[in-house]
Amino acid sequence: MSKIVIVFHSGYGHTAKVAEAVAESSGGTLLAIDAEGNLPEGGWEQLAAADAIVFGSPTYMGSVSWQFKKFADASSKAWFGQAWKNKLAAGFTNSASMNGDKLSTLHYLFTLSQQHGMLWAGTGLMPSNSKAATRNDINYVASSAGLMTSTPSDASVDEMVPGDIATAKAFGARIKEVAARFA
Repeated sequence: MSKIVIVFHSGYGHTAKVAEAVAESSGGTLLAIDAEGNLPEGGWEQLAAADAIVFGSPTYMGSVSWQFKKFADASSKAWFGQAWKNKLAAGFTNSASMNGDKLSTLHYLFTLSQQHGMLWAGTGLMPSNSKAATRNDINYVASSAGLMTSTPSDASVDEMVPGDIATAKAFGARIKEVAARFA
């Protein structure tokens, strides 16, 4: 079985709920970046031992949160030693708007993975884009590059769109399946 680590920052709890859904279906371990942009003790070792790393951040002002950026900058030590080379990578983001420039965040996560020499996995999901589609369908936000979810700005964590949580679980299952091919 592959070791999957989901490393993420969540400002208000919504991105954490997405991370939990990804972990539930992937069998991965959650590794939260704290409010100061730091990993918990042993976090870097967890990432070094992982077969797959899934990056997660809310989209703030068209990119990752500053806390995630601090983590990414600190990963330069792993980069210098090519510690993550050939590991599987994937990413996800959440923001309030349907688009909200989430693709910019996914591109940031993708670029980070490529700088580390990682292998990127997208969602592998078809978009829900027919006239009969509803907001609760799988991949309604229609992302292929990575997981995108949208939570209204005035919604609590408990009010997140069920279809987005189901999409996060489908994404996690995809990561588990792809990681198993490398085990």
